[in-house]
Amino acid sequence: MKALNIFSSSGKQIIQRILIAVLMLYITRIVFLLFNYNAFQKLSWIDFLSGIWLDLITIGLFYLPYYVLFLIPFKKRSSGIYKISFKILFHAINLVLTGLNLMDVEYFKFTSKRSTFDLFSIISAGNDISQLLTTFLKDFWFLILILILVFIVTEWFYRKTEKVNNNSFSFKKELITFIVLVPVLFIMGRGGFGLKPVGIIEASKYYSPENSAFVLTTAFTMIKTIDQTGLQPVTYFKNGSESNYFSPLKTTVPANILPKNTNVVVIMLESFGSEFVNTDNPKDSYAPYLDSIIDKSLSFEYSFANGKKSIEAVPAVIASMPTLMDNPYISSPYGDNKINTLPNILKKHGYSSGFYHGATNGSMRFDGFAKICGFDDYYGRFEYDNDKHFDQTWGILDEYFNPWSARKMSELKQPFFSTLFTLSSHHPYFIPEHMRSKVKKGPQPICASINYGDYALRKFFEEAKKQDWFENTIFVLLADHSPSTNTELYNQRTHMYQIPIAFYDPMGRLKPFKSKEIFQQMDILPTLLDLLNIKDDYYAFGNSFFQQSQKEAITYLEGTYYYFKKDHMLTFQDGRVRNLYNFKSNIIGQIDSISVFSKLIKPEENRIKAMIQRYSSDLINNKTLNEAKN
Repeated sequence: MKALNIFSSSGKQIIQRILIAVLMLYITRIVFLLFNYNAFQKLSWIDFLSGIWLDLITIGLFYLPYYVLFLIPFKKRSSGIYKISFKILFHAINLVLTGLNLMDVEYFKFTSKRSTFDLFSIISAGNDISQLLTTFLKDFWFLILILILVFIVTEWFYRKTEKVNNNSFSFKKELITFIVLVPVLFIMGRGGFGLKPVGIIEASKYYSPENSAFVLTTAFTMIKTIDQTGLQPVTYFKNGSESNYFSPLKTTVPANILPKNTNVVVIMLESFGSEFVNTDNPKDSYAPYLDSIIDKSLSFEYSFANGKKSIEAVPAVIASMPTLMDNPYISSPYGDNKINTLPNILKKHGYSSGFYHGATNGSMRFDGFAKICGFDDYYGRFEYDNDKHFDQTWGILDEYFNPWSARKMSELKQPFFSTLFTLSSHHPYFIPEHMRSKVKKGPQPICASINYGDYALRKFFEEAKKQDWFENTIFVLLADHSPSTNTELYNQRTHMYQIPIAFYDPMGRLKPFKSKEIFQQMDILPTLLDLLNIKDDYYAFGNSFFQQSQKEAITYLEGTYYYFKKDHMLTFQDGRVRNLYNFKSNIIGQIDSISVFSKLIKPEENRIKAMIQRYSSDLINNKTLNEAKN
């Protein structure tokens, strides 16, 4: 402590209070780990040290106004009004930092990443936040209690720092303290002496991608994405040579399996991850009706979501457009780009269209995006117009909205394309009282909710079978994303994106078959266009199952791209492939085999780079459209 004698008493206080802030941040990080330990199976001491480093950077950034104002040589700083003001400012900043960390204790379970600034644009869309606030406070009251305890401990330590002798005032010593400490703390906030301040990508060099959420702090990811208004251009290839490895410009090849003017119904099932759907072992399944449909469908043993949020699923399915950035495509600056979508392509071939989602209109901006996509009509909670069936959180219960949607589809002019997005299997997993004794329960709260959603799916098909359009319709059933989970296997990046996807033809013209090929949400648009015998050019990041094209999947999370091909998953970060895992293995904590196969993955690495380059270039320049042939 003798080293502190070179500083004034205010300098000593600042150092002590920074250590308090570090301790509080780290305590909330440990709380985060304890509640999500299944997601972090391979933590090392480097990850724990990197966490301290990120905490110091976060504190250097957020406490900038506090330490600059506090260290200004000013004799009256120790008077009552100033002491109270600085204490309030310190606690306010500390509550923000620790509160954001604690928020992600539970929110991480749904997104598998630290929250970024786009969270505010998502929750501000529609009335979701006002409807969910009371539910979250009721379910996660213990986090508020922990925050209160953190505040009490912080105040106890803070009072200890006030006992530092601050009676003598030496302008010279105060000035030296200011000149030395402010630059040091400023450099700490930058993360070092680099030309650019440390961001999420730069920080990622020091830890494994699967441990990023543990190492990072929510306040850090928030402030580092607050000004990310768009993508940055990427140039891995020059003179258009990236097209040698990837091009989103596609042409249909009619499959000639279904008759002309076949209707299409896409059903996106909220949170129906593969963990809870199992046609091979019905005892482990919570969706027996969906299993029975999959048994009669073209389905896939290895099918993937292209994101972890509902708001990321809709553009992936409807427009074959992924979210390869921190901000979801819909809420990004490119959400109103000109794009090829299933509704606007099929409209040119005589199709009408409708989007059905029982949530309050405006939820996740689905109604606005549906209009951009070319849907003729949108049907939500307001159109349903009967709040007796409102779950008081999200919207109309699936068991009522699903069959209603089937009847409303009969009002569409045939042929039609429609999308039904369910909602009841979302947190808080509400089940109406008359169904609580009937649903199958499991080790996780979502299990009963999935079973209820499966019951509601049956209600949809019971009603759909009564409609005159049923037999002339191809159904696509899939999950929007995988849900939060308590299991180690499905917390791994190799398994966390796996969802069921099935193409169901009631007339059996599309033969039931479980393919072992990789299939992703973005492949639905190209595959449907071929199934419907459409002759057109279009823009898509996915590939048709019926063409001799790449069988692959790609996702993005916290600065890392996850690419699935054959039997392996590559992680791509900071311009290079970093890891290689076998995603078909069910081993917990797989060994990274990149060192063994590094020379064999160059083609995949070039394809990933080409996809990223084309994605950033086309979105920035609004070239996400391929005009149809005349």
